[in-house]
Amino acid sequence: MSIARRRLLLSAVLIVLCVGCGRNAPPTDGDELVLLCGSSFTAPVDELIAAFGAETGITIVPTVAGSEDFLPLIKAGHKGDIIVTHDPFLDYVDEADALAGHVHVGDLAPVLAVRKGNPRALSALGDLARPGLAVALPNPEYSTCGEMVFALIEKRSYGDDLLANVGNRLTKGHSTLGTYLQTGVVDAVIMWNGVAQNFSDSVDIVPTPYEYATEIRVLVIGLSYSNRPDLVKKFIAFAEKEGPPLFARFGYVKHTGD
Repeated sequence: MSIARRRLLLSAVLIVLCVGCGRNAPPTDGDELVLLCGSSFTAPVDELIAAFGAETGITIVPTVAGSEDFLPLIKAGHKGDIIVTHDPFLDYVDEADALAGHVHVGDLAPVLAVRKGNPRALSALGDLARPGLAVALPNPEYSTCGEMVFALIEKRSYGDDLLANVGNRLTKGHSTLGTYLQTGVVDAVIMWNGVAQNFSDSVDIVPTPYEYATEIRVLVIGLSYSNRPDLVKKFIAFAEKEGPPLFARFGYVKHTGD
């Protein structure tokens, strides 16, 4: 069974506890929608929600958690009107018979991020295998980015040395990786591009070739069990127009080379 599929078997109790963290709110009626926001997208989603509310007067209530944490709730039809997530979760929503339209608003790519000024002069993924470096990575048990990174480094001759520099510094959230760099806990991380840009005051992104087997889209997805399909359709149309330039401004862009 794949790591992504095993996510679906998380304990319901743990899921509810996780989703209960952060800016959660109960489902609402009337001219309000509940938006399930993957934790890597809070900054652009906040702006998208505000712009939509200013134009339409419709309130969007955000709930923030990992995309994998929302899956059991979506499968049961118990939470949300819209989800902002990334590949491969569109397929999982569709398999749950919960898909009611979607738009592509941005792109994710794993990037090599280092402390401001790049004091270790790192220029390539293989440099993370140098002796004495402290490195952190997203945990492949919870992260699509982590799955991509581990699939790549397992094919490289330097993989074991790189993982030795990681040790137990595997994280579930990308913001934790940014904080590790910001506070000097590590020398380098691999994380999603847009989240790295959120830490641009203390973090540099090192341009590197795109070596991964897949490309990942950021998606706004309508959920078919919503009792306000008219508002869901309106938000998706708004996201299709306003989302791409907004997400690009926050760094969620397709990798273009070195």
